[in-house]
Amino acid sequence: MGALLKLVDALLFLAFLLLAVVVPLIDFQEVFPKSFYPDFVIDLKSWYVAQSGDYLMVEAPHFVVGLIWFELLFQWPLLFLNLYAFLSSKAWFNTTCLIYGVSLVSSMSATMGEVVGSNRASNTLLTIYWPFMGLGVLAMLRGLVPCSSKATINGPRPSNGRKKRA
Repeated sequence: MGALLKLVDALLFLAFLLLAVVVPLIDFQEVFPKSFYPDFVIDLKSWYVAQSGDYLMVEAPHFVVGLIWFELLFQWPLLFLNLYAFLSSKAWFNTTCLIYGVSLVSSMSATMGEVVGSNRASNTLLTIYWPFMGLGVLAMLRGLVPCSSKATINGPRPSNGRKKRA
């Protein structure tokens, strides 16, 4: 179990690190003016849209813009909290991981409902979006696994220096 947990932690760490960099470059272009970004980043988003056929990035329906604001204000800071908690072995890593996983699965459910239900998504777009749903589930499961790094003490309790009175 310990090796599997370390593998999951490594996968989550790499995913969190990648998303902490990629999300502001691609997704946030929908809510911030293009003048905030250098030309090569705008070209990167254009290339992504052309390759994947991501019509949600082209059309930017209101619910997608709302989800991007949710990502900016809630999920993106949680990525940094998760990275910090992982690197510094904080006990609250499970909690922030669970919160991030639940929020990612919730937002991806709305997105996947649109993408799958519209019958407009290419196979490439689906292969890009499904791993995000898997990442959310993996983060939720990691958040539910208790920390078992501390051994439990069995036997008599240590004395606190006071005598009991009858």
